[in-house]
Amino acid sequence: MKTISTPVVVIGAGPVGLTAAIDLAWRGVDVVVVESRYAGEPPPVKCNHVSSRSMEIMRRLGLAPAIRAAGLPQDYPNDIVFCTTVTGIEFGRIQIPSVAGRTAPPSPDFPDSDWPTPEPPHRINQLFLEPILFEHAAKQPRIRMLNRFVLESITQSVDAVTAYVRNLDSSEVFEIQANYAIGCDGARSVVRRNIGAKFEGLAEITRNLSSFIRAPQLLGMIEKKRKPSWMSQAINPRRAGNAIAIDGKDLWLIHCRVKAHETDFSMIDRDRAIRDVLGVDDAFQYDLLGKEDWIARRLVADRMRNGRIFLCGDSAHIWIPVAGYGMNCGIADAVDLTWMLAGVINGWAPPSILDAFERERHPITEQVSHFVADLGVQLVRKRNEPPAGIEDAGERGDAVRDRFGREMIEMNVAQYCCAGLNFGYYYDKSPLIVYDGETQPPYSMGTFKPSTVPGCRLPHAWLPDGRSIYDLLGQDYTLIRFDQTLDVSGLEEEARASGFPLQLVDATDAAGTYDFPLLFVRPDQHIAWRGHTVPADAAGMIARLRGGWQGAGSGNINEAHSAA
Repeated sequence: MKTISTPVVVIGAGPVGLTAAIDLAWRGVDVVVVESRYAGEPPPVKCNHVSSRSMEIMRRLGLAPAIRAAGLPQDYPNDIVFCTTVTGIEFGRIQIPSVAGRTAPPSPDFPDSDWPTPEPPHRINQLFLEPILFEHAAKQPRIRMLNRFVLESITQSVDAVTAYVRNLDSSEVFEIQANYAIGCDGARSVVRRNIGAKFEGLAEITRNLSSFIRAPQLLGMIEKKRKPSWMSQAINPRRAGNAIAIDGKDLWLIHCRVKAHETDFSMIDRDRAIRDVLGVDDAFQYDLLGKEDWIARRLVADRMRNGRIFLCGDSAHIWIPVAGYGMNCGIADAVDLTWMLAGVINGWAPPSILDAFERERHPITEQVSHFVADLGVQLVRKRNEPPAGIEDAGERGDAVRDRFGREMIEMNVAQYCCAGLNFGYYYDKSPLIVYDGETQPPYSMGTFKPSTVPGCRLPHAWLPDGRSIYDLLGQDYTLIRFDQTLDVSGLEEEARASGFPLQLVDATDAAGTYDFPLLFVRPDQHIAWRGHTVPADAAGMIARLRGGWQGAGSGNINEAHSAA
């Protein structure tokens, strides 16, 4: 049996697994990635939205420009339209700027145009996103891709992880010896089963028929009635569903909602359902390129770690795709874990730093799952019970559609412009954060308040030279100083003495934006500490932030901050 040795093995090369591998390699860690598909094999046609927060991560990795240039044409409207059918009557629209439209000044007509970020969200299907990530990963000398391999089993000892993987073409079994493993192998995760983690939550919210089609006529038919849109939400008595523009030309993803009495997918005439959603007759021609029927759920694993093995993405949580935050939450899982793993492997952090991963991410995934599931249940009810007269002609129909359209926009703006999910979440019980007694501001799916309270995301600011403050951040920890008269040499000396990677950044031009002159920022842009002067127990703070948090003098740190 052939043996491969590596510091980290990643199981699964979807967007989450690839992001984890790329981030680890960027941090100097060798990675082996195990994936069942051929190199270059097209991914599933799903995951249609890269969130702003994920785009910030891609910016750091140097991938944002390539991603933003891909997907829909640069001037294609990213709007969400509510309509009787995709080719029918429009009765509501949430306007989202196209890529080209992002250069325009913020406008109240575009709810996400004033977001405090250098990287607004981007509508792109996984069909175009994943090849960019894969191509970049394949070029990295620290990443070894094992395509056409599947995980058979995974075990661990006190010192190592052993994964047995089988080549699908030759049936040869390889042994992978690793220090750590990350399971990014999806909802049916073999890794999750092997570590004894179980999904908990709602097993079913609704069912959907998903069909990937080529329909060259469809865009022209839409343009005769209205301005095109990225997503068209069709609601009528026959069938609710939506159509998502994949390439802005002739490729579409059609979701048909399954009705309550349709207890089995086989009961549904797929062709009829597609035509009812699109609003086309039997003469309309399309090619069915693929299909994937699925159940919307709210399930979160009861654990995201067992020893040296971790779970990220759909292997740890699946939920109804409200707000488009399944993949994006998985990417957030990955980059919360990878900097900690790199710290251990590169020698500046003890293994205890890894205890923070589950403490930070599990509460967030549980919270997000409730956000999206609660709204999802409401939307399912609303879509399945359209108001009488929604397709009527004349003033009566207009009045019904106007009222229903306003209701749908009010219900949906938060999920399609989910500022809170992007920028509002925080870590309030992390062993790697020095809290100072102030509570993090609450947030909802669509709203948040920027804050420097430890645990929150560093609020964004543009610098006079046009750069984002995020572009100043180091690869690991960054101390941002907004007042250069402050002496931070004691903190720098403690960091050097312990081998703790710390970059000092002076940002006096942005001083007026922030309420504290010193901000200690983690590799994931969350604030680890803030202060007016260097804390008296600088050594204790460094020990805590590098993962030696048990008895690391946290009380003295906070007392020193309060006194300041």
